[in-house]
Amino acid sequence: MIRNARPADLDAIAALHTRARATYYQGHIPEEAYAGEAELARTREGWTVAVAREAAEGGVLCAEEGGELTGVAAFRTQDGETTLTQLHVDPVRWRRGTGAALHEACLEAWRRAGVRRVRLEVYEHNLRAQAFYAAQGWVPDPSATSSGSHRTLWLDVA
Repeated sequence: MIRNARPADLDAIAALHTRARATYYQGHIPEEAYAGEAELARTREGWTVAVAREAAEGGVLCAEEGGELTGVAAFRTQDGETTLTQLHVDPVRWRRGTGAALHEACLEAWRRAGVRRVRLEVYEHNLRAQAFYAAQGWVPDPSATSSGSHRTLWLDVA
């Protein structure tokens, strides 16, 4: 089931986000940049802001199975540009369709809002995510130069 996030979900969202990030940051950046109590608190604070946004400014969607949070996605519209800011699936739930269901729910929300184009940034070493996004129709930004550790992708919303 995909539903809107609630403040009561924040601890579970932050923990899931932390587990997912560890899978692609491990071995690439220092552990304190993605793990530990201080980073977990910072992550929870960021999700608190996202969950509290007005619907016109974005949304946070949760995937849930059997009462357990299995994935989360967030997007934001600012200055006329919509960005998929986060899409994480609990690593123990990978390859079960959760990411695709979250992505489809985002597409539905964007279509209802009249969004025509969405951008995202994906960590350059996260090849699994890059393959997922390519399968969903996202394409690399043709005008992008090296932006450090992330690649910019775009999706035309049909």
